[in-house]
Formats: sequence, structure tokens, C-alpha cells
Amino acid sequence: MPEKAKGPASYFPAIEKKYGRPVAEWTELIRTSPLSRHMELVTWLKTEHGLGHGHANALVAHTLAGGGKA
Repeated sequence: MPEKAKGPASYFPAIEKKYGRPVAEWTELIRTSPLSRHMELVTWLKTEHGLGHGHANALVAHTLAGGGKA
């Protein structure tokens, strides 16, 4: 049985299902954004891309922690 994802990654299956884009695309958007502060990025994802707060926060936290680096 595979280990259950923890932290921000636990949101990833729901994010992909709800918004129809793989997490890699979201992390690329975050990495290429001119914004750099956590809450600026969360707000941007919510207003420009329609993500909920928890999903946007999880993606930003994961990406800024280095999980979204290519």
C-alpha cells in the first residue's frame, strides 16, 4: 500500500480533479509569476485562476518550499 501524501501534497489529487490541470502546470505558473510573496501568489491564484484558498495555499507552499522546481 503506497504511503499517503502529507502536507500540501495531500491536496494535489483534488486540485487536479477540480481544476483539470496537473500540479506541474500550477507550479510552473507560480514559478514564472512576477510575484514572489506567499500571500500575493495565493491571492493571484484565487482571483486570476479561480482556485479556492486551501488549494492555492497548498500549491504556493509546495512550490516555494522547492517542491515545484523542475
